Amino acid sequence: MTSWQAAVERTVTGLGYELVDTERSAGGLLRVYIDRVQGDPAGEFITVEDCEKVTRQLQHVLEVENCTYSRLEVSSPGLDRPLKKPADYARFAGEQVELTLKLAFQGRKKYSGVLQPRGEGEGDGWRLVFNDGKTDQALDFSLDEVREARLVPVVDFKGKRFAPVKPAADEAAPGQEVDGGRER
Repeated sequence: MTSWQAAVERTVTGLGYELVDTERSAGGLLRVYIDRVQGDPAGEFITVEDCEKVTRQLQHVLEVENCTYSRLEVSSPGLDRPLKKPADYARFAGEQVELTLKLAFQGRKKYSGVLQPRGEGEGDGWRLVFNDGKTDQALDFSLDEVREARLVPVVDFKGKRFAPVKPAADEAAPGQEVDGGRER
Protein backbone atom coordinates (compact mmCIF):
# COMPACT_ATOMS: atom_id res chain seq x y z
CA MET A 1 0.00 0.00 0.00
CA THR A 2 1.44 3.35 -1.01
CA SER A 3 1.59 6.32 1.32
CA TRP A 4 -1.30 8.14 -0.44
CA GLN A 5 -3.48 5.01 -0.16
CA ALA A 6 -2.69 4.71 3.53
CA ALA A 7 -3.46 8.41 4.00
CA VAL A 8 -6.80 8.01 2.20
CA GLU A 9 -7.71 4.99 4.33
CA ARG A 10 -6.74 6.74 7.59
CA THR A 11 -8.76 9.81 6.62
CA VAL A 12 -11.88 7.93 5.51
CA THR A 13 -11.94 5.62 8.53
CA GLY A 14 -11.09 8.52 10.83
CA LEU A 15 -14.21 10.32 9.61
CA GLY A 16 -16.30 7.23 10.50
CA TYR A 17 -16.72 5.70 7.04
CA GLU A 18 -15.52 2.51 5.41
CA LEU A 19 -13.07 2.73 2.51
CA VAL A 20 -14.38 0.37 -0.18
CA ASP A 21 -11.87 1.03 -2.97
CA THR A 22 -9.59 3.57 -4.63
CA GLU A 23 -8.82 4.01 -8.33
CA ARG A 24 -6.20 6.13 -10.00
CA SER A 25 -6.23 6.82 -13.75
CA ALA A 26 -3.37 7.90 -16.00
CA GLY A 27 -5.16 11.23 -16.59
CA GLY A 28 -4.81 12.19 -12.93
CA LEU A 29 -8.27 11.18 -11.77
CA LEU A 30 -8.37 9.85 -8.20
CA ARG A 31 -11.58 8.04 -7.25
CA VAL A 32 -12.42 7.08 -3.69
CA TYR A 33 -15.41 4.87 -2.89
CA ILE A 34 -16.80 5.11 0.64
CA ASP A 35 -19.61 3.36 2.46
CA ARG A 36 -21.24 3.52 5.86
CA VAL A 37 -19.90 1.18 8.49
CA GLN A 38 -22.25 -1.62 9.41
CA GLY A 39 -24.84 -0.48 11.96
CA ASP A 40 -24.15 3.25 11.45
CA PRO A 41 -26.90 5.19 13.29
CA ALA A 42 -26.83 7.84 10.49
CA GLY A 43 -28.43 5.32 8.12
CA GLU A 44 -27.25 2.81 5.56
CA PHE A 45 -26.76 5.01 2.48
CA ILE A 46 -24.02 7.49 1.61
CA THR A 47 -25.32 11.01 0.94
CA VAL A 48 -23.93 13.91 -1.08
CA GLU A 49 -23.05 15.61 2.22
CA ASP A 50 -20.96 12.56 3.23
CA CYS A 51 -19.04 12.75 -0.05
CA GLU A 52 -18.49 16.50 0.35
CA LYS A 53 -17.18 16.05 3.90
CA VAL A 54 -14.69 13.36 2.84
CA THR A 55 -13.65 15.32 -0.28
CA ARG A 56 -12.84 18.44 1.73
CA GLN A 57 -10.77 16.50 4.23
CA LEU A 58 -8.96 14.47 1.55
CA GLN A 59 -8.01 17.61 -0.37
CA HIS A 60 -6.08 18.83 2.68
CA VAL A 61 -4.55 15.46 3.52
CA LEU A 62 -3.43 14.72 -0.05
CA GLU A 63 -1.80 18.14 -0.31
CA VAL A 64 0.19 17.43 2.86
CA GLU A 65 1.09 13.94 1.52
CA ASN A 66 2.31 15.52 -1.76
CA CYS A 67 -0.09 13.37 -3.78
CA THR A 68 -0.66 14.91 -7.19
CA TYR A 69 -3.99 14.46 -8.92
CA SER A 70 -6.01 16.55 -11.36
CA ARG A 71 -9.47 15.60 -10.11
CA LEU A 72 -10.76 13.95 -6.94
CA GLU A 73 -14.05 12.05 -6.93
CA VAL A 74 -15.57 10.66 -3.77
CA SER A 75 -18.71 8.55 -4.11
CA SER A 76 -20.68 5.63 -2.78
CA PRO A 77 -19.84 2.20 -4.19
CA GLY A 78 -23.32 2.03 -5.76
CA LEU A 79 -26.04 -0.57 -5.52
CA ASP A 80 -23.76 -3.18 -7.07
CA ARG A 81 -21.12 -2.69 -4.38
CA PRO A 82 -17.95 -4.71 -4.89
CA LEU A 83 -16.85 -7.20 -2.25
CA LYS A 84 -13.10 -6.80 -1.80
CA LYS A 85 -12.11 -7.82 1.72
CA PRO A 86 -13.01 -10.81 3.91
CA ALA A 87 -15.00 -8.40 6.11
CA ASP A 88 -17.15 -7.48 3.07
CA TYR A 89 -18.05 -11.14 2.54
CA ALA A 90 -18.93 -11.53 6.23
CA ARG A 91 -21.03 -8.34 6.20
CA PHE A 92 -23.03 -9.35 3.14
CA ALA A 93 -23.50 -13.06 3.89
CA GLY A 94 -27.08 -13.99 3.02
CA GLU A 95 -27.26 -11.44 0.17
CA GLN A 96 -27.49 -12.02 -3.58
CA VAL A 97 -24.08 -11.65 -5.25
CA GLU A 98 -22.58 -12.01 -8.71
CA LEU A 99 -19.30 -13.85 -8.62
CA THR A 100 -16.62 -14.14 -11.33
CA LEU A 101 -13.96 -16.77 -10.76
CA LYS A 102 -10.37 -16.48 -11.97
CA LEU A 103 -10.55 -19.97 -13.50
CA ALA A 104 -13.61 -21.66 -14.99
CA PHE A 105 -15.40 -24.29 -12.90
CA GLN A 106 -17.56 -26.77 -14.86
CA GLY A 107 -17.16 -24.66 -18.00
CA ARG A 108 -18.11 -21.26 -16.57
CA LYS A 109 -16.64 -18.41 -14.55
CA LYS A 110 -19.74 -16.33 -13.72
CA TYR A 111 -22.24 -17.30 -11.05
CA SER A 112 -25.10 -15.52 -9.31
CA GLY A 113 -26.63 -16.66 -6.04
CA VAL A 114 -26.84 -16.24 -2.28
CA LEU A 115 -23.53 -15.85 -0.42
CA GLN A 116 -23.09 -18.05 2.65
CA PRO A 117 -20.17 -18.83 4.96
CA ARG A 118 -18.98 -22.42 4.46
CA GLY A 119 -18.01 -23.01 8.08
CA GLU A 120 -17.84 -21.35 11.46
CA GLY A 121 -15.15 -18.77 10.67
CA GLU A 122 -14.20 -16.62 7.69
CA GLY A 123 -11.12 -18.80 7.12
CA ASP A 124 -13.30 -21.80 6.29
CA GLY A 125 -14.25 -20.32 2.90
CA TRP A 126 -17.50 -19.37 1.29
CA ARG A 127 -20.41 -20.94 -0.55
CA LEU A 128 -22.63 -19.55 -3.28
CA VAL A 129 -26.08 -21.17 -3.48
CA PHE A 130 -27.60 -20.76 -6.93
CA ASN A 131 -30.19 -22.38 -9.18
CA ASP A 132 -28.92 -23.84 -12.45
CA GLY A 133 -32.41 -23.82 -13.97
CA LYS A 134 -33.25 -27.29 -12.65
CA THR A 135 -32.18 -27.49 -9.03
CA ASP A 136 -30.34 -25.58 -6.32
CA GLN A 137 -26.57 -25.98 -6.48
CA ALA A 138 -23.76 -24.94 -4.13
CA LEU A 139 -20.38 -23.66 -5.20
CA ASP A 140 -17.69 -23.67 -2.50
CA PHE A 141 -14.84 -21.22 -3.03
CA SER A 142 -12.05 -19.32 -1.31
CA LEU A 143 -11.41 -15.60 -1.78
CA ASP A 144 -8.18 -16.20 -3.71
CA GLU A 145 -10.23 -17.96 -6.42
CA VAL A 146 -12.41 -14.86 -7.00
CA ARG A 147 -11.65 -12.31 -9.72
CA GLU A 148 -14.64 -10.10 -8.83
CA ALA A 149 -17.70 -10.22 -6.57
CA ARG A 150 -20.51 -7.67 -6.44
CA LEU A 151 -23.84 -7.32 -4.70
CA VAL A 152 -26.84 -7.82 -6.97
CA PRO A 153 -28.75 -4.52 -6.92
CA VAL A 154 -32.15 -4.68 -5.24
CA VAL A 155 -34.34 -1.87 -6.50
CA ASP A 156 -37.80 -1.21 -5.06
CA PHE A 157 -39.72 0.80 -7.64
CA LYS A 158 -42.80 0.85 -5.42
CA GLY A 159 -41.04 2.91 -2.79
CA LYS A 160 -43.13 4.47 -0.05
CA ARG A 161 -46.15 4.99 -2.31
CA PHE A 162 -47.66 1.73 -1.21
CA ALA A 163 -46.82 1.93 2.47
CA PRO A 164 -49.88 2.25 4.69
CA VAL A 165 -50.59 5.88 5.49
CA LYS A 166 -51.00 6.73 9.15
CA PRO A 167 -53.67 9.36 9.88
CA ALA A 168 -52.37 12.68 11.13
CA ALA A 169 -52.91 13.48 14.81
CA ASP A 170 -55.58 16.06 14.00
CA GLU A 171 -57.57 13.71 11.71
CA ALA A 172 -60.75 12.20 13.05
CA ALA A 173 -61.00 8.58 13.99
CA PRO A 174 -63.49 6.62 11.89
CA GLY A 175 -67.01 7.74 12.69
CA GLN A 176 -65.95 11.10 14.11
CA GLU A 177 -66.01 14.50 12.45
CA VAL A 178 -63.60 17.23 13.40
CA ASP A 179 -64.47 20.92 13.20
CA GLY A 180 -61.67 23.28 14.16
CA GLY A 181 -60.09 20.73 16.49
CA ARG A 182 -63.44 19.98 18.26
CA GLU A 183 -65.41 16.81 17.83
CA ARG A 184 -68.97 17.15 16.61
